[in-house]
Amino acid sequence: MAVQQRELTGIVKRIVSEKGFGFIEANGADYFFHRSACADFNQLSTGDRVTFVAVKGQKGPRAESVQLML
Repeated sequence: MAVQQRELTGIVKRIVSEKGFGFIEANGADYFFHRSACADFNQLSTGDRVTFVAVKGQKGPRAESVQLML
């Protein structure tokens, strides 16, 4: 079974730095991401624009390969 993936642009909605995760809002949906999915995690702030690969996670939409847009 193939995993559906697509690249999207979104806005960082929330970051929980102490636990190492956050949420990105894109196309009316929220995507969970873990710090391991973002090389720039410590530089991210709420409201930052990012690109990411959207995948279907076990608990809902998930963002992988998160990159801060300059």
